[in-house]
Amino acid sequence: MIPNNIIIKDLVLPSKPGVYFYYDNVGKLLYIGKATSLKRRVRSYFNKAHDQRISSLVSSIARIDYIVTPSVIEALILEANQIKIKKPLYNILQRDDKSFLYLVITNEDFPKPMLIRGKDLVDKGIDPFSDVLSEDVKKLYVRIFGPYTSSTSLRKAMDIIRDVISWSNCNPPIAGKSKRSCFNYHIKKCPGVCVGNISKQEYRKIIKSFILFFEGKKIQIVRSIKKEMLLASKELRFEDAKQFRKNIFALEHIQDVSLIVKEDTSRLLCKSSGEIDLNGRIEAYDISHISGMYAVGSMVVFKNQLPLKSAYRKFTIKTVSGNNDVAMIVEVVVRRLNKYKLYPNKWPLPDLMVIDGGKSQVNAVCDVLKQMVINVPVIGIAKGPGRKQDKLIFDRSNQGLIRIEKRGKELCQNARDEAHRFAVKFHRLKRKKGFIK
Repeated sequence: MIPNNIIIKDLVLPSKPGVYFYYDNVGKLLYIGKATSLKRRVRSYFNKAHDQRISSLVSSIARIDYIVTPSVIEALILEANQIKIKKPLYNILQRDDKSFLYLVITNEDFPKPMLIRGKDLVDKGIDPFSDVLSEDVKKLYVRIFGPYTSSTSLRKAMDIIRDVISWSNCNPPIAGKSKRSCFNYHIKKCPGVCVGNISKQEYRKIIKSFILFFEGKKIQIVRSIKKEMLLASKELRFEDAKQFRKNIFALEHIQDVSLIVKEDTSRLLCKSSGEIDLNGRIEAYDISHISGMYAVGSMVVFKNQLPLKSAYRKFTIKTVSGNNDVAMIVEVVVRRLNKYKLYPNKWPLPDLMVIDGGKSQVNAVCDVLKQMVINVPVIGIAKGPGRKQDKLIFDRSNQGLIRIEKRGKELCQNARDEAHRFAVKFHRLKRKKGFIK
């Protein structure tokens, strides 16, 4: 329990996301932190043992204040901005920690949001805690945000925001050379800098919104989009107005379940070496089409090593044209993982993903998981002649997947075969309807 001598704003801490402030008995700010639940997080300081530094902090706390935020992402952003402005004692003591990340916006024709370690900024002669950027620093960066104590949380936040504010980390195409689109362009998370589909002026509007979001000014962004939506409606640009309305809804209903994780905890994505539960949730994916026509994807689920048909899902391929199995499996996996972000209880993450395909498909899916900051082991099955010489494709440094190869290959094959059956059935139905039309 929190000691009686500590003054808590409004007496009761809410079970909501936000930022908390610890003060000593003379009103000096000691520490600023973020939380998914202010009540649970603050009480954790007083309910269990800590190391010497945290114990010293706790013994000095005389007053607690807090700010509730609409979402966990905004708690993450507010914490970093408040630390930079108010420079609390215990946060400052950690400023040399090499794990601290800063978000910088590069100063170029098409500015890029980038993550940089505090140490790397210091090596360039930049004080990341400074409130004002010097003229020399402005030549490199438009803005510097941070420090962020959890790199995983920051990357998750940027990925969630990118669904609404599709910033780019690409370079524009070079005149006279062929234009090559990036991976994020295909999943609608890059506005097309790589292929020259957006002007400098239009792209700078996106970066302005991105900066406003990390300044904690989400309301200002929503107001701006509403004005653009009304203008689009007046000019009869109804598709644009519809997209603006979707963006407003997404900003006002940001889903960020489990965004804040334990600080300084690192995880290897697609490389978990722990034991994989073969009786847990196993998901298998396959693609079916004829030369790119009537392309569909399937997701089947096995639980306790048996099909769980109520959890099967079908996908009509929407963003890929032509014969491109890798791009199709990427679309299916991205859509499936986005469902997890929106409905984590209805779309729980699997213990293992089984992909019908070889190295190209497995690498593409692992890239998706890494970009979305989701940790799920992946195994591919490369088809042999008549599906009788199946080869398992996976990271050979992963001890958990090596054990799967030895004792769970048949289960993976069964799941893959079921995904193939389900995809072919859906494809034939789509093709039949196409012929009727």
